[in-house]
Amino acid sequence: MATFLYRVGRLAFRRRWYVALVWAAVLAAVGLGALKAPGAADEGFSMPGIESQKAFDLMEQRFPGATADGATARVVFVAPNGQKVTAADHRKAVEDTVADLADGSQVASAVNPFQAKAVSKDGTTAYATVTYKVAADDLTDASKEQLEHALEEARDTGLTVDAGGSAMADGGGAGGTAELIGVAIAAVVLLVTFGSLAAAGLPLLTALIGVGVSMATILALADALGLSTTTGTLAMMLGLAVGIDYALFVVSRYREERANGRAPQEATALAVGTAGSAVVFAGLTVVIALAGLAVVGIPMLTKMGLAAAGAVVVAVLIALTLVPAFLGFWPNAVLRRKDRRPGRTEEEAKDNGGTRWARFVLRRPLPVLILGVVGLGALALPMTSLQLGMPGDEAKPTSTTERRAYDALAEGFGPGFNGPLTVVVDAQGDDDAQAAAAAISKDIGATKGVVSVSPARFNEAGDTAVFSVVPSTAPTDEKTKDLVTAIRAERPGIESETGATYEVTGTTALNIDISEKVQSALVPYLIVVVGLAIVLLLVVFRSLLVPLKAALGFLLSVLASLGAVVVVFQEGHGAGLLGVETTGPIMSLMPIFLVGIVFGLAMDYEVFLLSRMREAYVHGETSHQAVTSGFRHSARVVVAAALIMIAVFAGFIGESDSMIKMIGFGLASAVLLDAFVVRMAIVPAVLALLGDKAWWLPKWLDRILPRVDVEGEALTRGADTPEPAPADQEAARV
Repeated sequence: MATFLYRVGRLAFRRRWYVALVWAAVLAAVGLGALKAPGAADEGFSMPGIESQKAFDLMEQRFPGATADGATARVVFVAPNGQKVTAADHRKAVEDTVADLADGSQVASAVNPFQAKAVSKDGTTAYATVTYKVAADDLTDASKEQLEHALEEARDTGLTVDAGGSAMADGGGAGGTAELIGVAIAAVVLLVTFGSLAAAGLPLLTALIGVGVSMATILALADALGLSTTTGTLAMMLGLAVGIDYALFVVSRYREERANGRAPQEATALAVGTAGSAVVFAGLTVVIALAGLAVVGIPMLTKMGLAAAGAVVVAVLIALTLVPAFLGFWPNAVLRRKDRRPGRTEEEAKDNGGTRWARFVLRRPLPVLILGVVGLGALALPMTSLQLGMPGDEAKPTSTTERRAYDALAEGFGPGFNGPLTVVVDAQGDDDAQAAAAAISKDIGATKGVVSVSPARFNEAGDTAVFSVVPSTAPTDEKTKDLVTAIRAERPGIESETGATYEVTGTTALNIDISEKVQSALVPYLIVVVGLAIVLLLVVFRSLLVPLKAALGFLLSVLASLGAVVVVFQEGHGAGLLGVETTGPIMSLMPIFLVGIVFGLAMDYEVFLLSRMREAYVHGETSHQAVTSGFRHSARVVVAAALIMIAVFAGFIGESDSMIKMIGFGLASAVLLDAFVVRMAIVPAVLALLGDKAWWLPKWLDRILPRVDVEGEALTRGADTPEPAPADQEAARV
């Protein structure tokens, strides 16, 4: 591996113009494809194999067109204190507003609340449902402006008017501010680390090129592969983070080789052969973690994982080819001014913060290990009370109209009104479908926790009915989950009496089913991802204990970060500091996201840090000396890489969307804990306690495993500093 990559780096340096032109052509080609490609259609969220999805599919089959994914807006009218919306002047204002809302080119219908009996019992609140002919992503600016204008005119009459629903969505996701914040902080970290503008700018430039290639490719293939508009979010986040980190490691190793007296071309080749090997295997662990998201069984999540894995592959290729090509263009610019003097060699005995920290841990391995494990264990404890769900409008800031509309409906109609259950009755094999549906409706209505049941609506064939069930508790309340379980538990008895069957769906039931499926998929996902990564690390480090230690350390950090998320977003401690106004269940996909992304990134640090220790050990140093050497060469760069990751992820905490806040906080805290507690403290403590046993491998296993030479032993065995080639001499004058 090291020899092959050495040749790749040498070739990229010598043929730098060709390499740069190839990447420029690739970027132009995929960019042109993205511009010409039709817009990505949002397929919506689906999860095969759960009851709520089966019920939704049955509705689509039996009620053709009725479940079309058109945008909706629920406009809520609240009368001033002591007044009622049924008063003549308020009623006229509501009806005029509904008429204005219906007069839109994309509007399918706008239902008058007084005709639909959508008025609260106390007469203070009413709501009108506006249905559009197109999906939320296809709403024009004119349609959105018409909706906003109608709301403003209604407010001028003295009514409190707010709106929720998919039509109010602003496109979601992080807009770009988060990425800019992350890039700005990354630039500062790189500048401090390298002390050179060119060295700091090169990883940023190559990472942005990689992200450009990845995102343009995703956009170009979106329609052909059925990718949604949200697929690229994870790819952009990870592509930027790992792109900077991978280039950072190659540039750092190049500077080190130059400080050892190597000529530019040789230093570049050695950097790609050694640090590049670590980049390849680190990238593979990230790809394994992301591709493993397919185990969960959520199509959207699978596509997001594969798209992000593709972005990581691009980042690896950029680090192995474009970075050495750029080093060929500016071989001396990336060095500090004092390192540009010819013949300067590195002072081997020089200590730095990494060596001092390593010696501190080596002198006190047991206390450091105990303190680290106990600290992470304490942070992980709140995870035992983790509640999963899919936060909706109730989790948005009170400054948003969606949140105010949610609160108004909950106050006027009860907390369960915002999350009604939909029951689909399949009476295809029953002689009297109407009687069967009525019996089922009556039995469900008598269930404890049910406030009301709407009249059943039948399809044209008369063999399928749909009705709504309003719970007494909020959509994210645990009692609502118990109610759904209770209604489904009653099914065998009701089916035996009526001969018809039914299923429960709706947004609330769907979120409950998703949470349960994600929880059940988490352990298989961990087994697959961790198992494959252990095998990979076994090949890289040729050790039994190092991969096991890496996996256990990751589990500690990811559980601790989940505990931190629970403390802030579920229990509310410190939530105000992050701008979180409402606490509640943790997003259902959060554990999977956290495990998948953080595992790959944690293995990055493991590979980069341990590969230098392994390299020193293979070259004859003792186990303790190898730990010190690894920290001397890698600690500063690993710290910089971790700070860059934290900066990129923490930038998303500033977004208004609570789910994006949660993802950003979870990922940033996980990287912080894994890099600084696990990799920088627990790992050297364990290696100090294990000694030479850390690098032990049974002879029979040693014969079976392929040799990949990540340490670059073949490159340095008996080799003195080579004479500069003519190309090197020419480049050195640049």
